[in-house]
Amino acid sequence: MLFMQCLFVYSFAQFSVSGVVTNESGEELVGANLVLSGTYKGTSTDVGGAYKFENVKAGNYTLRVSYMGYEAQRVNLNVTKNVVKNVVLVPLDILAEEVIVSATRAGAKTPVAVTDLSREDIEAQSAGQDIPYLLGLSPSVVTSSEAGTGIGYSALRIRGTDPTRINVTVNGIPLNDSESQGAFWVNMPDFASSVDNVQIQRGVGTSTNGAAAFGATINFQTETFNGEPYAEVQSLVGSFGTNKNSVKAGTGLIDGKFTVDARYSKLNSDGYVDYAFVDHESYFISVAYYTEKSIIKANIISGNQHTGISWWGNPNPEEDRRYNPAGEYTDEFGNKRYYKDQTDNYFQDHYQVFYSSQLNPFTNINLGLHYTDGEGYYEQYKEDESYADYGLENVVIGDQTLEQTDLIRRKWLDNDFYGATFSLNYNRNNLNASLGGAWNKYDGDHFGRIIWMRNAGNTEKGHEWYFNVGEKTDFNVFGKLNCQLTKQLNVYGDLQYRRINYEMRGQDDDLLALDQTHEYDFFNPKMGLFYELAQNQEAYFSFGIGHREPTRTIFKEAKGDPSSTPRSESLYDYELGYKYSSTKAAFGVNLYYMYYHDQLVPTGEKNNVGSSIMTNVDKSYRAGVEFVGGVKVLPNLNWDFNFTLSSNKIKDYIEYATYYDAEGVASEGSKYLGTTNIAYSPETMGSSILAYEPAKILKFSLITKYVGKQYFDNTSSEDRKIDAYFVNNLRGDLTLKESFFSKINLFVQVNNLLDEEYSNNGYGGNWYQEGVEKTWAYYYPQAGINFMTGLTLTF
Repeated sequence: MLFMQCLFVYSFAQFSVSGVVTNESGEELVGANLVLSGTYKGTSTDVGGAYKFENVKAGNYTLRVSYMGYEAQRVNLNVTKNVVKNVVLVPLDILAEEVIVSATRAGAKTPVAVTDLSREDIEAQSAGQDIPYLLGLSPSVVTSSEAGTGIGYSALRIRGTDPTRINVTVNGIPLNDSESQGAFWVNMPDFASSVDNVQIQRGVGTSTNGAAAFGATINFQTETFNGEPYAEVQSLVGSFGTNKNSVKAGTGLIDGKFTVDARYSKLNSDGYVDYAFVDHESYFISVAYYTEKSIIKANIISGNQHTGISWWGNPNPEEDRRYNPAGEYTDEFGNKRYYKDQTDNYFQDHYQVFYSSQLNPFTNINLGLHYTDGEGYYEQYKEDESYADYGLENVVIGDQTLEQTDLIRRKWLDNDFYGATFSLNYNRNNLNASLGGAWNKYDGDHFGRIIWMRNAGNTEKGHEWYFNVGEKTDFNVFGKLNCQLTKQLNVYGDLQYRRINYEMRGQDDDLLALDQTHEYDFFNPKMGLFYELAQNQEAYFSFGIGHREPTRTIFKEAKGDPSSTPRSESLYDYELGYKYSSTKAAFGVNLYYMYYHDQLVPTGEKNNVGSSIMTNVDKSYRAGVEFVGGVKVLPNLNWDFNFTLSSNKIKDYIEYATYYDAEGVASEGSKYLGTTNIAYSPETMGSSILAYEPAKILKFSLITKYVGKQYFDNTSSEDRKIDAYFVNNLRGDLTLKESFFSKINLFVQVNNLLDEEYSNNGYGGNWYQEGVEKTWAYYYPQAGINFMTGLTLTF
């Protein structure tokens, strides 16, 4: 009986693990990261290099310790009493690649809402879908797919903000298109297979390069140092004719200095939506030269996509969920036909070169050069087009004058994007500082050509009916400072200056002059506090200001009418957060208030290439609370989850609409609606992963996503909304290690397990007929129950 009582007391005993982290010279390492494996506990060293884990249950653990520029250590601990374990880190023989992205990322004590995903996290969620779906379980993220499968045209929103407001960088180099300010994942097939880690910052975040962060920042780092040679073959197959095949290989470290990593991928899918096929291929090559104090690295990221157009959505999903109106036409006999070459085609190559050097043990400098070559077109069959709209004379056949004809046209984009980035980083004792910036230039040619006409007259094939040029220069410089004032308090300051010059010249596709020049000077300050309340409790507060220029599409809509030229936007972002961690659980809560002046919001309508038509509103805001948690329910059962509750409002909104009288005469009218909901901003969203591991080689995951209703215009009309949806996926992973293969992974994932009929995007608008409001709307239905399975062999 006494033995059982002792055993009971022992099993519930709580101990501490503490110590100091130093280098070989005995110098304390401030800000070293420590994680106690098998728990939700993580911490960093204070101004004296000390760390402490409290309330640790008896058992065996692995303490993982890391610090930039030093070899990471794993220390095995048998905790049966209070443990004091000092750790001495050894400098790396080569410079760590983390320095390349350190200036544009948030550190462990930077007071912003942040999510970090490792390669293991990405692989655990990878099921052949595009980047937005790999990030879709992160807090406040909503994904959409035009093809209905998450492959092809896919996008994400964070806190309701659209992709043009999300800053995306790859190794610190801007990825957003300079003119549209969006990131087009369709142009980067299987990019995730070459990503080592990702950081997502919500809100204004810390200063970075490229487009303004008006809702979030996503920072990718591609393949990092692989010291050992490896090879990997992966093959995935799934519903709707989906298959992906890829091969990866790396040389490991050659002669102690060189590495080469490469990947090739081929992806095909018929898509859930009719004619929304995908025919993609891509490759990635990275060559690096390492020394103890420097890195020279070159990357090539290449994508070639051929995709069936599915921009227009579905006006009647309740009748035929797979219907796609793009490419539909009527022949001369009145028969409905479909033009199968209604496609989007784009080729894009990214070239990156980096040089990083450690000037002394506390200072490093990073330089990056980049060039992106993009070229492509989308092809359309158009019925009954007026010759005059293409600058052509009417065609005379005998005594008949033709004013219209059927034709096939291609709209081209041929662009170059190039520039340089730099950063100078200092990290010693209680001070971490960065000075960084970038200069980037975009030069894009936009033109349209007719490749076929039913009645061409004297018009030559390839007739070019418009040509215009967009040139944009973007320069920014920033300074960041993190200072550990006391053992508990860290202060953060961040100042950025950004200058933009944007010029459009030439004739648009409607034959109107597009000549415009716009210049902006933005100052974006941020500041914050990070406070360690206790060993396992942290709190932070930050305030940041961001500014953003309008996109090309918004400028185009206002051409010829100077009074309607869009205004730049301003954002004032307040963030307040709290984190708690213990052996069996971790929780975090973040409150945010994002106040906008002159925010550009979607009207709910689309232009002729599927982009949202936007309008300025004087005052608007997004306020919410984000809750993130993880619980070790049982030793082999983990539950990770997050949910967001928010209010997203426009103040004093005025609706502008077309009014038709009884005779069908149109006039423009307005209506004051007061406070309304911002389009595409659900008030409730959340995700969950319930993972069960019956054995070390086997794991089952129930993956759940809920998104509340979204209005797709700003009137808060129940007739123009995307219904709430609740989707579950079930995944099984089997991982084996054999003598010939270092790892074999087989996964099976069943998507939309309950066969939910839902749409995750839509658009539309309204008009008034004799005083009665009418609605038009298009939706993007998603696939019902479907599957994906894959096999990965690693040598």
